[in-house]
Amino acid sequence: MKSLLTICLLLIFAPAIASAQKTDHPSVLSQTQIKEAERRLSDLGYWTGPIDGRFDNATRWALITFQKYEARPITAQLTLQELEAIRTSSSPRARDAGYAHVEVDIDRQVLMIVDERDHVTVLPVSTGNDKWFMSDGQASIAYTPRGRFVVYEKSFGWENGQLGSVYYANYITGGVAIHGYLTVPNEPASHGCIRIPMFAAREVSKQFTLGTIVLVYDKISFVSAKEWAQNPKLKEGAMLNGAAPDYIDVTNSPRTKKPRARTTRT
Repeated sequence: MKSLLTICLLLIFAPAIASAQKTDHPSVLSQTQIKEAERRLSDLGYWTGPIDGRFDNATRWALITFQKYEARPITAQLTLQELEAIRTSSSPRARDAGYAHVEVDIDRQVLMIVDERDHVTVLPVSTGNDKWFMSDGQASIAYTPRGRFVVYEKSFGWENGQLGSVYYANYITGGVAIHGYLTVPNEPASHGCIRIPMFAAREVSKQFTLGTIVLVYDKISFVSAKEWAQNPKLKEGAMLNGAAPDYIDVTNSPRTKKPRARTTRT
């Protein structure tokens, strides 16, 4: 009697159990499936870390980046549904092509490292939240500037500033840098800098030599830097311009401008 009752219950609830198993939680997937997702994400260009079948921090960030780029809900959960989406997706494409550079897509909140063959490596970022903040007694807007820039200065390891500490900073204009940070939310949250996850910051900095071209754009602003890649003198001028102070002190006299120290934005 009990066996018959058990069978009946299983028949009744089997569809619900199967549905629950298909609902998406990282632990539902096997190590083989996780490894497949890692390999596929890596082949597409997302920065995954080791392909070892472990849903570790690097794999999680690669999944978040994929979800950002594809405009999917950012769940950070590797599910059967996400695995199928990964299987059928195409590689991200750079906005500009034909030369090595870096692109920061403000709308998608991703960074793409582009090589000479237009292959991309993609990471998540968090850029300026467009809110007011105070630094050294001065009010500023947490805005990440759009345009074309070059890496003109670098720091190694931790660098401490009034607004916080940054890790392996690569400065592109004034106090704005691409750097590692302890928190990289899925949405814009910085004071204007371009935050990337800590696990990738050191290796990214190795790839960003002085003079690396960086394009920062959104859906309504984009400018190519192909001529900079073709004409080193133009790029040198851009480096000098980027190194200029990000604001000017004119409190003493309207005719006497005194450059102030760079303030890292975080």
